[in-house]
Amino acid sequence: MRLAVVIIIAYLLGSIPFGYLIVRASEGADVRETGSGGTGATNVSRRAGKAAGVITLVLDALKGAAAIVIAKLFLGLPIFGRLGHTRPALPTLGGSSVGEHVLIGNAGSPEDVYWWVAAAAIAVILGHIFPLWLGFRGGKGVATGVGVFLVLVPIAVAMAALVFVVVVRLTRYVSLGSILAAVAVPLFVLLQHALIRPVESLAPIITVGILGAALIMFAHRENIGRLMSGTESRFK
Repeated sequence: MRLAVVIIIAYLLGSIPFGYLIVRASEGADVRETGSGGTGATNVSRRAGKAAGVITLVLDALKGAAAIVIAKLFLGLPIFGRLGHTRPALPTLGGSSVGEHVLIGNAGSPEDVYWWVAAAAIAVILGHIFPLWLGFRGGKGVATGVGVFLVLVPIAVAMAALVFVVVVRLTRYVSLGSILAAVAVPLFVLLQHALIRPVESLAPIITVGILGAALIMFAHRENIGRLMSGTESRFK
């Protein structure tokens, strides 16, 4: 039950529609009726200005990071660092510890527990793309994914961010930069693991990277169609 709560919390966090709320509060409009129809930072910028877009970007990234932090704390894992340096388990009302009980009793070895962190990562991205509160019609999942991977593999995120900046600067297509950066994340995770420093629990992290990239590509399916037909809007 406690493991299910981790996933539910992550999904509900992802479902908080910051972009929608910001545009509704500032413009009295539904951001999904603008541009690409998403609730993310780029579409918010088109409707309510760049400052609103930046705020949306930060908040969407924070909810992704928060989902991973909460999952790790709840499962008795360190937020940063190695498995050998876990934090003390969280107490419960009954006097037993959440972390130690879940880590060993329900989920298996410490390595196995990272699969539950991976599930929380996918849940928060799904929540952003398919928010419960907006009829399952939300954003593209990019900023939320950035928040997720900033906690899990910040080095890989930094390298993917470079891809995003270069692509957008050369083409002015935010959607193309987002898609290519998302696809690059699992590749950069492997490069980090091989060349820089080992990535803890590599298999769950790579799985999140691949599934996250697939979800982001799915959310950008209309953008991909417009890119192929040459009708995609350029960022100004």
